[in-house]
Amino acid sequence: MGSPSSYFPSIEAKYGKPVDHWLKLLKGMKGMRHMDMVAALKTGHGMGHGHANALVAHFKAENKDV
Repeated sequence: MGSPSSYFPSIEAKYGKPVDHWLKLLKGMKGMRHMDMVAALKTGHGMGHGHANALVAHFKAENKDV
């Protein structure tokens, strides 16, 4: 697997929103566990597991205090 950000172009193309949209959404989930955030993206936004996991992994890496 490449870095989580390597998925960003395909995430933007598939879901029609910029990565910043998804990162802001994840910021609102502060305090949730990694897999709970992944599940929220999958169930609430129809995102595939790989894309959701990549976004959460990137978000958690950039926001160590979350």
